[in-house]
Formats: sequence, C-alpha cells, structure tokens
Amino acid sequence: MTNAPLTPIEIGLTAAIVTMEGEEPAILVAGDGAKGEARAGLPFGAFDPLTHRTFEIGLRAWVEAQTGLAVGYVEQLYTFGDRGRHARPGDTGAHVVSIGYLALTRMPENLAALRATGAGFEPWYRFFPWEDWREKRPEILDKVILPLLEDWAGRPPKPAPARTLGRRERVRSCFALGGSPWDEEKALDRYELLYEAGLVEEARRDGRQAALARQTLPRLGEPMRFDHRRILATAIARLRAKLKYRPVIFELMAHEFTLTELQRTVEAISGRHRPLDRDRGAAGGVVPLPPRGGAGAPGAGAAFGRAPLVMLSRSSSLR
Repeated sequence: MTNAPLTPIEIGLTAAIVTMEGEEPAILVAGDGAKGEARAGLPFGAFDPLTHRTFEIGLRAWVEAQTGLAVGYVEQLYTFGDRGRHARPGDTGAHVVSIGYLALTRMPENLAALRATGAGFEPWYRFFPWEDWREKRPEILDKVILPLLEDWAGRPPKPAPARTLGRRERVRSCFALGGSPWDEEKALDRYELLYEAGLVEEARRDGRQAALARQTLPRLGEPMRFDHRRILATAIARLRAKLKYRPVIFELMAHEFTLTELQRTVEAISGRHRPLDRDRGAAGGVVPLPPRGGAGAPGAGAAFGRAPLVMLSRSSSLR
C-alpha cells in the first residue's frame, strides 16, 4: 500500500431542467462568464449534508435559490465522475463528482428573475441538431457526421477494453444505417460515439487523443461546460423513454390543452412524428373540458385538462 494522500472528492448536483417554449423543448442554461470557454452550462451546485438531508432536497433548494424556479417532476439520472471532467490546467483542487438530475417545469410567466441570474431557456436541439427528425432527416447527418464516423470506424482501433460491438456495428446501430431503425432513445449513445471519435469540442478540451489528432473539428452543435452535454444527452434519452410508459408529459403541459398540443409536445421531445396513444392519454388523467369560449363558440376546439385525480401526481412522481 502507498501512503500517498488521496485526492479529495466534492459532490455536486447538476440539473437538466426541461420546459416547453412554444413547440420546442428547452433546457435551462447559464453562462459562467469565463473568457474563452463554452458559456452554456447546466445549473449546478455543491451538496451540503449539514444543510440538506437528501440530494433531492438540496437540488430543489439551490435551484429555487439560484433561478427562482420551483421544479415539479425530479428524477435522478446517473453519477458523473470521469477523470478530468471539471479539471482546469494546473488544477489541484478536489475532484468533482456530480449527481445528475432530470427536472421538468412549465415555462414561468415572469422571466425577469431568471434573466437576472444570467440564466435562460434555450432549445435543446441547439446542442444536438442531429436529434430533430420532425421535418426531415437532418442534413448534418449525411453531410458531416456519417462520413467522418465511417472514416473513423474503418481505422484500426486503439488498445482499449473490449466491446461487444465493433465500431462499424455501433455506428450502424446508433445512426440507423444498413436498415437499422432510428431509435430516439439512443441520444446518449450517439453523443458518446461522437465523443469517442473525437468529433465534438468537449473531447478536445478533455485531451482525448482522437480529437487532438484532428486538424479541425466539425461544428456539431454547441459545446457546453465540463461534461454537461453528456448529462443533457442522458436526460433527453431518459425523458424520451419515460414518455412511453409514464405520463410525465403533463408536467410540461398547461392546465388546459388540446390533443393536438399534447401530440406536438410529445413529438417535439421525441424528435420525430408519432401517433398519439389516446387511450394512454386518458389513463394518464386527460379529461374533456368545455369548449374554449363556450359551447358553439366560433373555432372552439376540443380542449382537455388534467383530471382531478390523476395517475401520476406531483408527489408520486418524485419517487
């Protein structure tokens, strides 16, 4: 055994806070003000066990203190602790391990307090432009991403832990090549493949050899601080999967909405057009409301709202 001192560890809490802005899913980001660095980052803060009994209590407290937002649904994602994730040149401070969270909220009516903190909501496809298939197959896939990935996959791999699938098979599976279907839930797998191939700015910043060997990097979405884009990709994948078996979508909807609005919200998050399961909507607490403007009002569309007793309440959604 060695007597060398152990590296101190600091536990942080990082939140991917999602809302809907019109028909676009948006994520809360804040600039760090550091010159020359990617300014977009997720809100994060340190966990203080003397102040907060649990991680979630701590998360909710500092999110509200920093942004004025009271988030609804909250779910823990993963622990992010890769070496170098928060390191800076010459940094000898504690290694930061973050507990990532997905949180859902409705767009606040008054954004003044939020803007005063230097934070704001941005469309999440600004960071992942290849994930939005609602209008058509994203051009960035065929023009930029796939040629570079196929070139990388054809090179002999560096010595690394063995994987079940080779590079070509992973590219085919993640990016819908060779007859494989596009799986919207693989948002994290696609980002990590781009990172491993050295095609995103975060890989160069972290000193990954695949990125350092490239003379130039393509512009594949906007980079984020630290590993926050990986955390955001994890949140997107989790939320897309969750929509298929739990009615968390209602945490993002207004108290009254049409089925068309509900469908477009689901499609915006999934990044593709898909039929709405109306039976599941009813099971999740959707009930008809009187026509907007009253019965017989011109242009009154069928409106819906959350039932007084819903299958997923705010309290139950936290477990």
